Amino acid sequence: MNIEANKAIVLRFNREFLEQNNTEVLKEIVHTDFTNHTAPGAFPKNAEGLIGFIGMLHSGFSDITIEIHEMIGENDIVCTRKTIHAKHTGEIMGHAPTGKQVAMNVMDMVRIKDGQYIDHWGRNDVIQVINEL
Repeated sequence: MNIEANKAIVLRFNREFLEQNNTEVLKEIVHTDFTNHTAPGAFPKNAEGLIGFIGMLHSGFSDITIEIHEMIGENDIVCTRKTIHAKHTGEIMGHAPTGKQVAMNVMDMVRIKDGQYIDHWGRNDVIQVINEL
């Protein structure tokens, strides 16, 4: 798999799963042995953990869009620096809807194997943004 093909998989993950909460796409682009090495809190480190965390975000936020500032690929790794833009329209982690627009900063590193996510590492301020609602 070449770097541009790996970047296309990462872009698809961001557009179809993160923005649209389309969990079906994970069957195609997330490996059965996937590990999220930096899964938050009690979320499992597998694809089910991804579904749970992103589902939680979609329950509290609407109009989610991903602004990718940079996407860099080397060998089987793709890194992104991005901002998640959304509107707080639902209850999330004990915070009633405020209607506020929020911006959550994310840096991700993904390893691709056979055209699928196999490993993920990331840093973000999602929980900090939620706690400041």
